[in-house]
Amino acid sequence: MRIYGDSISGNCLKVKWTADHLGLAYDWVETSVLKAESRTPQFLAMNPAGQVPAVVLDDGRPLAQSNAIILHLAEGSDLIPGDAYDRARMYEWMFWEQYSHEPYVAVARFQMHYLGKSLAELDPKIIERGEAALARLDKALARSAFLVGAAVSLADVALVAYTRVAHEGGFDLADYPQVQAWVSRVEATLKIH
Repeated sequence: MRIYGDSISGNCLKVKWTADHLGLAYDWVETSVLKAESRTPQFLAMNPAGQVPAVVLDDGRPLAQSNAIILHLAEGSDLIPGDAYDRARMYEWMFWEQYSHEPYVAVARFQMHYLGKSLAELDPKIIERGEAALARLDKALARSAFLVGAAVSLADVALVAYTRVAHEGGFDLADYPQVQAWVSRVEATLKIH
């Protein structure tokens, strides 16, 4: 399997961490977003959306979108709850991550850390919604060690990717003690450094 990813992207790291946790063999193909390497004709032939991550499976089939990729890779593993309701809760968090967390926490991080903008230059709604997302996580994590019960799942993989670097987007995780403790638990479980 080949994973096309940019090491600065939480969405790409989700795929790497999932493959590593499951012991899957892969070749990592560094694909810089900042250098528009996902916009080359060769890349666009594989993934017309022009986004990373993308994978080419062992049988040659391509697959894109981070959460779709990690769901495929983790099929039948301990990262996907066996109970139907818990599995649905995992999906709920994963869908929420892409709609209500990543567009704010990740975007603030990208604009500040990689584009050099100051916090004052960001759209205030990005910060407001990012803080709301972190507050929701903090409240949920007051009830359990992981997002879906007592074990790490793909919900945790999906959400830890940008949460762990939220400070690079102007968010102070000290304001969210449950989130801080959860980040440490997920990093230790997945052996993320």
